[in-house]
Amino acid sequence: MKTTKNSLLCNIAHLALLLGAFALAGCTTTQQERVGGGADTATTPTSTTIVQQTTTITVDTNQFPPPPVRIKAGPSEPFVDADGNPWLTERGFVGGNWMDWGEREIANTKTPRIYWSEIYSMESFSYPLPNGKYIVKLHFCENYDGIMGPGDRVFSFNVEGREFKDFDVWVKAGGPQKAYVETVEVEVTDGKLDITFTPQVENPEINGIEILPVQ
Repeated sequence: MKTTKNSLLCNIAHLALLLGAFALAGCTTTQQERVGGGADTATTPTSTTIVQQTTTITVDTNQFPPPPVRIKAGPSEPFVDADGNPWLTERGFVGGNWMDWGEREIANTKTPRIYWSEIYSMESFSYPLPNGKYIVKLHFCENYDGIMGPGDRVFSFNVEGREFKDFDVWVKAGGPQKAYVETVEVEVTDGKLDITFTPQVENPEINGIEILPVQ
């Protein structure tokens, strides 16, 4: 009876050892599989693809025809100047008010009609253009009888990064009802020409803008 009991105990102990060995092997295999999986998911990529998005701007060519373009500021009908160049009605300005002075004598120009009306108190002007270099001509004339002399109307403007400070139409033109043209060469790099106006004394005013490609 003792021998049988001892034999039974030995068999149980042997079985326990075998089960422990199998369990240890299973744990080791599972651990190795997890480590292997982690190594795969942590693999560092060898290249990166960068996708650049481009924005397509649709331009209404009836409203904004390609250059050369000449824009009459203030109320007006389309017309042709003394050199045979067509002028469009006003477009592109932000803010401001119109003034129509009617027909009058304007010195220093072959086409006084450019200066018979104006926009004043405007904030900015923008016109869509292909990137490139342009000549921009800004037409000014002092017609307001409330401006009595130098210093009565002073403002600044910026043409595509070119700054014009303390601009006085009276001084530039040499008096009232005299045309003055400020010519600026600029380079457009963002698909549009931008002009901003900043009042100092009275309000900014302008009579017309020409946008001409550099040949």
